[in-house]
Amino acid sequence: MRILVVEDQKKLALSLQRGLGQNGYAVDVLFDGEAALNRIEHHSDDYDLVILDVMLPKVNGVELCTQLREKEMLLPILMLTAKDTIEDRIRGLDAGADDYLVKPFAFEELLARVRALLRRPQSLLTNELVIGDLTLDISTRRVMQGDLEIPLTLKEFSILEYFMRNPNQVLTRDQILNHVWDFSFDSLSNVVDVHLKNLRKKLATHTHDTCIETIHGVGYRLKG
Repeated sequence: MRILVVEDQKKLALSLQRGLGQNGYAVDVLFDGEAALNRIEHHSDDYDLVILDVMLPKVNGVELCTQLREKEMLLPILMLTAKDTIEDRIRGLDAGADDYLVKPFAFEELLARVRALLRRPQSLLTNELVIGDLTLDISTRRVMQGDLEIPLTLKEFSILEYFMRNPNQVLTRDQILNHVWDFSFDSLSNVVDVHLKNLRKKLATHTHDTCIETIHGVGYRLKG
């Protein structure tokens, strides 16, 4: 899944980008609220979650959150702040934040809250996605076909998760690139094709009921 981190402390922002990336997320980083507002307004469909600091230059986090909700942009927002008073928490939540984390925090707690927020759009709050004979466990990052585990790399897992969240829908190469890699990645690279080839080979080896099929001239579709 793809996350936008908006944090003006560059050391912390880059640390979050690195840590989340190591856990399989595609992460973009911005350092002020104005740039974030512009990015989200034009690319809201590219993101699954925003991690938003309160104390930002140009447009602060509370104002940014308020503006996004007024524009009916409903993507989950995890707000970060150094302030720990009840009034500050209420202010952030009233602005439309979905969750609130006080600095300093343990990275493992941030990961747990990210996983919880990314599950919320599901009609059932579950760690598992099931399509055909495949089960994908988001919390353990395991993919099973019955009792048999299919070993995947982080990127292969992220691609499969994206397909399983959009079953029987045709996904273009650019959509896959935009959701699994960050904005700075070279769109002319064949990295999507390479990872898709490897993923399809692993799925074909382990299961015959579920496959990623090519829709010529359009993209790919997970058939369950």
